[in-house]
Amino acid sequence: MSQLKMTIDRTNERSKINKEIYGHFAEHLGRCIYGGIYVGKDSPIPNINGYRKDVVEALKALKVPVLRWLGGCFADTYHWKDGIGSPEERRKIVNIHWGGVTEDNSFGTHEFLDFCELIGCDAYVAVNLGSGTVQEAAEWVEYMTSSNVSPMTELRKKNGREKPWNVKYIGIGNESWGCGGSMNPDYYSSLYKQFQQYIPSNGKIACGPNATDYNWTDAIMRNCQYSGMRGLSLHFYTVPTGDWSKKGSSVGFPENEYYSTISNTWEMETLLKKHDAVMNRYDLDKKIALVVDEWGVWTDVIEGTNPGFLYQQNSMRDAILASVNLNLFNEHSDRVKMANIAQMVNVLQSVILTEGERMVKTPTYHVFDMYKDHMEAKLVYSHIENKQILDGRYLPAVSQSVSVDASGKLHITISNASLDEDFDIDCVLPRTEYKTATAKILTAKFDTCNTFDDPDAVTPKAFDDVKLDGESLKFTLPKCSVLAIELC
Repeated sequence: MSQLKMTIDRTNERSKINKEIYGHFAEHLGRCIYGGIYVGKDSPIPNINGYRKDVVEALKALKVPVLRWLGGCFADTYHWKDGIGSPEERRKIVNIHWGGVTEDNSFGTHEFLDFCELIGCDAYVAVNLGSGTVQEAAEWVEYMTSSNVSPMTELRKKNGREKPWNVKYIGIGNESWGCGGSMNPDYYSSLYKQFQQYIPSNGKIACGPNATDYNWTDAIMRNCQYSGMRGLSLHFYTVPTGDWSKKGSSVGFPENEYYSTISNTWEMETLLKKHDAVMNRYDLDKKIALVVDEWGVWTDVIEGTNPGFLYQQNSMRDAILASVNLNLFNEHSDRVKMANIAQMVNVLQSVILTEGERMVKTPTYHVFDMYKDHMEAKLVYSHIENKQILDGRYLPAVSQSVSVDASGKLHITISNASLDEDFDIDCVLPRTEYKTATAKILTAKFDTCNTFDDPDAVTPKAFDDVKLDGESLKFTLPKCSVLAIELC
């Protein structure tokens, strides 16, 4: 067993960790919305006005801060007036991106924004830039947010909503470099500036780069920095094998694929640093946020399921991956102000899986639950003498971040990606006077999943092997584990 030395300087407060870093994403894709979030008022599945009661309660417990909707690729095929009014009379369309299924639009603007109010989160709505018009987008924002006398507010009232909703963030298109229109950055910049001119919102987020496209970031910052842009999005998915044609399985994968997955996800660190450096050329004061509004692991679908539904399982590997990414977002919270895991239910690295009346919380759900105390806290300096655990590739054994909340409590989140070695952590906390330490741990074999027959195979447990003595904190970090420690 190796010993790793760690230092935490409670007096060295850095950036605020925005709660929105712990955001989520829901698209009309597979069973994310229908059957996952929404089953309709007449469903035998217990529901609150059509929303699954079990899912609502689980998301409330997570304190979900913000939910991004509609997409994803679906956003730039969506025409919002198809999804208002009587559900029986709404126009049906074909979901061309995800499975070619019929979308009946029974979950539309009212259903989404009422859902946000129900679970207590802010709304982040992506408008249709790819196949929509400026007028359509402007009228939609007016419909959702205006309290003035106007045709759109009257239409909203006619459809049963008297008061406007609070839509905090508006995305101007999605993946405009790809499924959102196959645009180049200068063309998108012109459209962005045109659209944003007619959208009265202080939370406008421009379409940012696909992973390593630093030229896109440079062009959008250069062209749009003075055009009402509050944030620039970034999309990056971890592919276990690194090969999009054969991504790897979410179940039954070997150890070498576990390690390649975690190594691949550490590319997020490079992306955050390099995109921040590009943004600093134009915005050294970091007034424009980097918004990682699609992230997570993307595997091959579960065998026998619709390949367009992107249904995959969620294992202890995904918990480690989530821990690494959330710690990185915390560490870069001077620039990263929002992140949205893809996706909320039944799609990609979801926090919840459903099947009929049954629901299961995934290992990723439990990581979000263990990390939620970081929300709105202040990041403080921490350093660990790390160990590389994979020959020839970058893969630190340990990932960590530390924050202090408004009450003065210190929150440490730390994970060990090694499958072979526990670590004794010897931590120094100079100039602190904490008296008590409590901790929770999430650990299991690397490919263990929570299933409908065994929903608690991976679940947090109390962890007692933490010794606090004045300015010294010592604990053993088991292999393949995520640990959350609170000092009071």
